[in-house]
Amino acid sequence: MPLNPAELDAIALTMALASTTTVILLLLGTPMAWWLARHRGSFAAFIEAIVALPLVLPPTVLGFYLLLALAPDAPLGKTWQALTDQQLAFSFSALVIGSVIYSLPFVVQPLQAAFQRVPGGMLQAAATLGATPLDQFRSIILPLTRRSFIAAAVLGFAHTVGEFGVVLMIGGNIPRETQVLSIALYDQVETLKFAEAHRLAAGLLVFSLALLFFVYRKGAGWRVNH
Repeated sequence: MPLNPAELDAIALTMALASTTTVILLLLGTPMAWWLARHRGSFAAFIEAIVALPLVLPPTVLGFYLLLALAPDAPLGKTWQALTDQQLAFSFSALVIGSVIYSLPFVVQPLQAAFQRVPGGMLQAAATLGATPLDQFRSIILPLTRRSFIAAAVLGFAHTVGEFGVVLMIGGNIPRETQVLSIALYDQVETLKFAEAHRLAAGLLVFSLALLFFVYRKGAGWRVNH
């Protein structure tokens, strides 16, 4: 049975959300993971706990507080509406914000573990020879941690694809705007369309298993403390 237009829209929206979120997570998560890998103490432990919070916090709790923060009468929501003339809550941008926060540990933790294994003496030697921090990252850190970057990207992407509670709370269920695959699946189950629900659920299951198999097959050496 071919996919209907609503399902194709949900797939396209989900892929766009996961791709956007993964890029942002890598840009934000890389310096954060590096800082956590090189610092110890109470403050670093506190930041690490905040990053890992989505692993233990119910998605609806995170989604509820994000909804309050993104609401039109909240400072962030007001500022966004003043700049863009659009509401932030129940928009694609809200989905991106929620997805970045909710998937953050799945990118930061693998990178942090990889950065902790980079020999400090090698970086010091490179600095002595005149290598800038950017040179050190490109010539030493990135080659040594390449597999962990792949794992982090795959995990961040896959986790975003599978989100439900957070995206439902802050995005609602608006076709072609915020209705991602997990919400489309929920709709089909709620309306007793089990054949269509099975098709989407099976597709998500195969997709997730394939991504995880790819990561484990590459032996990236990461572990998320979940």
